[in-house]
Amino acid sequence: MEIQYKSTITCPQCGFNKEETMPTDACQFFYECEKCNTVLKPKQGDCCVFCSYGSVKCPPEQKGNSCC
Repeated sequence: MEIQYKSTITCPQCGFNKEETMPTDACQFFYECEKCNTVLKPKQGDCCVFCSYGSVKCPPEQKGNSCC
């Protein structure tokens, strides 16, 4: 399985989405929506905002490892 490093993150507040490059060596706990300025945080049980709101889970999760 090829690891993907880009994910489209979608704001649950306003629906705005944007493709972002995910960090490969750290979790991203916060993400600010460019449109409505809502600060996204991971949902309970998810390690980062990409696992909660992205089209692709973070690279460590794709590999089957825990991100944090």
